[in-house]
Amino acid sequence: MSIAVSRRAFLLGTAAGTLALATSRVSAAEKLKVAGIHASPVENAWNSRLHEALLAAAKDGVIEYTFSEGVSGTDYPRAMREYAEAGNKLIVGESYAVETEARQVAADYPDTAFLMGSSGGPAGDNFGTFGTWNHEAAYLAGMLAAPMSKTGTFGAVGAIPIPEVNILINAFRAGVSEARPDAKFLVGFIGTFFDPPKARESGLAQIDAGADILFGERIGTADAAKEKGIKSVGSPLDYTPRYPETVFANAMWYFRPILDAAVKDVQAGEKTGKDYSPYSFMKEGGNDIVFSESMVIKDSIPAMEAKRKAIKDGSFKVPVDPSEPT
Repeated sequence: MSIAVSRRAFLLGTAAGTLALATSRVSAAEKLKVAGIHASPVENAWNSRLHEALLAAAKDGVIEYTFSEGVSGTDYPRAMREYAEAGNKLIVGESYAVETEARQVAADYPDTAFLMGSSGGPAGDNFGTFGTWNHEAAYLAGMLAAPMSKTGTFGAVGAIPIPEVNILINAFRAGVSEARPDAKFLVGFIGTFFDPPKARESGLAQIDAGADILFGERIGTADAAKEKGIKSVGSPLDYTPRYPETVFANAMWYFRPILDAAVKDVQAGEKTGKDYSPYSFMKEGGNDIVFSESMVIKDSIPAMEAKRKAIKDGSFKVPVDPSEPT
């Protein structure tokens, strides 16, 4: 089955500008109509994980997918309403900048399911939430990173200190500390979800302060590492092909298990006002580590793999720490 993705068009006009729209369609009319609303370009790391999963579901014949990208906070509630009015049965996106407004929209459209990346909890029968919980993979990456540092100082570049970002960075630190209790840590938040130059600058500042391993929660971190000749960890996608001499491990996050669970609930007529975050766990296929064996210390791999097995079988739980790292 083929999918035709249209050129990006301008659909939602506002006083502030217009919203870029792209559409992906599958032929079967009975497919579930799903809309994606992305606050950042779909090239952004986090949004790309949602977008790729949604495109794959469309290619598999499960859904019909339409999306908008670069949607500002002021336009976001209106985009939600327009997609609901257009008959989409599931709307996927992020409510971080519009937590209250997004829940109000959902309440106005009880027959539409909403699945939002959110720092808050679900609401009503139709507003489901999820967190980006690839912290298990980040912990394992920290274990591999620990013996690679010569200075014993590890940096991290994040977007905004919201729980999802904090959990990820803290898990990486916990993994490092398991193998290297005397490790020191630096962190920088760039104040936005997509600004590669700012992420690069934050990374460079941490390198200047002594960090020789960087954890990149944001695109642009690896650019700083590459520029200074040090190593880094990627998240939530695989950066190694782009930075083959720099990124030695990636804390992968896979949105498809969350999406599949929500689609199944909608199709079955089940309530979707619940937290879908558990589908991000490694045992559900929601996250995992990808690493380059040739770039890491070989002696660190067996302990990491043993911990990975323990995470999958439930005998070890990676700490979930939402406090702001300092």
